[in-house]
Amino acid sequence: MAQHDHDQHHPGHHHDHGATDTEIDWAEMASLLESEAELFTPLYERALGWLAKEVTEPGLIVDAGSGPGVVSCLFAEVFEGARIVAVDGSAPLLERAADRAARHGAGDRFGTLAGELPGVLDELDYPADLLWASRSVHHLGDQRAALAAYAARLAPGGTLAVLEGGLPTRYLPRDIGIGRPGLQSRVDAVEADWFTRMRTELPGSVAHTEDWPALLTSAGLHHSRSRTFLLDLPGPATERVRTHVVTTLARTRGRLAGELDAEDRATIDRLLDPADEASLHHRSDVFFLTAHTVHTAVRPV
Repeated sequence: MAQHDHDQHHPGHHHDHGATDTEIDWAEMASLLESEAELFTPLYERALGWLAKEVTEPGLIVDAGSGPGVVSCLFAEVFEGARIVAVDGSAPLLERAADRAARHGAGDRFGTLAGELPGVLDELDYPADLLWASRSVHHLGDQRAALAAYAARLAPGGTLAVLEGGLPTRYLPRDIGIGRPGLQSRVDAVEADWFTRMRTELPGSVAHTEDWPALLTSAGLHHSRSRTFLLDLPGPATERVRTHVVTTLARTRGRLAGELDAEDRATIDRLLDPADEASLHHRSDVFFLTAHTVHTAVRPV
């Protein structure tokens, strides 16, 4: 199933409107967010390696929408002299981030800041040399205004790096031998409709063309660049990959069941059933393939 951005990473933003089918309980998802970020570590390491060539010796790195801090701690490894501040709307997730930093020996240069993005960034003591926002901007109603707020928190010459977009995840062949071929593509379409509703229901939601380089430019930044990073974990899947795929598909089934037709629901139920030899628990053709895009731009000196 395509794992769209909205369900993969915590944005450090809580919806203030009434409960809907697009409401996300980020604290409840803590373990899933952490295990997924760990699975994606090879992709993040390549992205951060690229950023290390773009940004030299940053003093302060801000991870806006850090969740449990897996990527925040990777920044601490890649940029050994930098101070890292993880920013999120969930105090329990920030506790996980701080604990992780301590375990990785970076606790002395690791801080946390709890509050709603982007406004909470006004509480930073210093402007950021590098501000990273991974799949979090699309959880803010006015994405253009959010990017402008992020840009305002950069030091002159500082870089804003936004991870948004890429390609839907694939983990099964088109024809899996049960149900109609093309299951993942059909779920992609349903996920896209869910994402549109989620965006529409956000407080202050504004529709913008999701041309991220253009949005960064409109925030007063320049020298925009984009690069896409691949995560390719070929089959046969490891238990870690298999567990992640099962967990994610189960969440998708629960969230979108009413929008899938009966045949596709039955196919997904078989894929999730440990007693079924055609399930994800036993198949030899499970793999994991996805791509994420990072867009960067620089505040003028």
